[in-house]
Amino acid sequence: MSITDVEKFSEVMPAVSVEVHGREISLNLFDGRKISFHADRYKILSKASDSQLKQVSLELDGRALRWEELDEDLTVAGILAGRFQQ
Repeated sequence: MSITDVEKFSEVMPAVSVEVHGREISLNLFDGRKISFHADRYKILSKASDSQLKQVSLELDGRALRWEELDEDLTVAGILAGRFQQ
């Protein structure tokens, strides 16, 4: 990751927590907003089991989500911008 990428992440409102309920993924943002999206919006997540979806962690001080087992990363900036794959 380049310095420019890190600078872009620092401009985004970070998530303070992430929750998974079935196929729905919800981010609780630092400013109190809650953003939710369906796993099927992303190719890799759409093929994941419910159990695999729950194995998500926040990275980069709440600016990215990581599914280690799936080798999948999503940025909060991308989610907020509506950059979905499907």
